[in-house]
Amino acid sequence: MAYSHVALATRDLAATHRFYTEAMGFDLVHVEAGKTEHPGGWFRHAFYDTGDGSVLAFMELHDERCDDFDPGISSGLGLPAWVNHLAFDAADLDALARACDRLLEHGVDVMRMEHNHAVSVYALDPNGTQVEWAYRTRPFTVEERRDALQKLDQPNLVHDAPTSMEFLRAADHTTVSQ
Repeated sequence: MAYSHVALATRDLAATHRFYTEAMGFDLVHVEAGKTEHPGGWFRHAFYDTGDGSVLAFMELHDERCDDFDPGISSGLGLPAWVNHLAFDAADLDALARACDRLLEHGVDVMRMEHNHAVSVYALDPNGTQVEWAYRTRPFTVEERRDALQKLDQPNLVHDAPTSMEFLRAADHTTVSQ
């Protein structure tokens, strides 16, 4: 079953809007405002089509109860940014490369990683939330599917997640004219 949308908090909707429309390439499709249950409190809710009809939304709060918070979905909980993150599909390796270049061209540093089943690029949005573009390079095997349930309860798993990473700095990126 598909989800309707994911909604996250932002402290700076203007910066969030620039990142998701310019660096990520998403389309703003709807904005609404409403009152909170606190006297004088209100919110602005912006919705972005991620390219396939799925929607990502951001809520900017104007409510004195919420003046000081960390909007990062992981950092706000005291976790490293990579724990909770948003991952978007890249159609193929060329699309993944274009997503990486687009982030770099918009001043966003990127980390590239090759997993055993996918290639991904990661960046932080203005809220401190990690976003990922991923291209799955192969389907999950029958053996992986069979072993997955068993691995949920194993106390001493083999550490088989890849650790090779490439860090790309936006400051070092050059745009090639065509």
